[in-house]
Amino acid sequence: MSEVKEATNMLVQIQTSAIPWASVYAISAAVLTGVFILAAVGFAGPEVLHNAAHDIRHGLAFPCH
Repeated sequence: MSEVKEATNMLVQIQTSAIPWASVYAISAAVLTGVFILAAVGFAGPEVLHNAAHDIRHGLAFPCH
């Protein structure tokens, strides 16, 4: 009987919590904003914007070509 009691005491309860939707929305908005900025500046028409984005990508060791 004591073995069953010891085995019962050894069980661990795992509590899970839901991710708040506000965090999901905030992370999604940040990722989409970052992708939009990289795409908009990376494909920008004026050479100054394109060259600035190109230099930043090289500075961050991000392959661009």
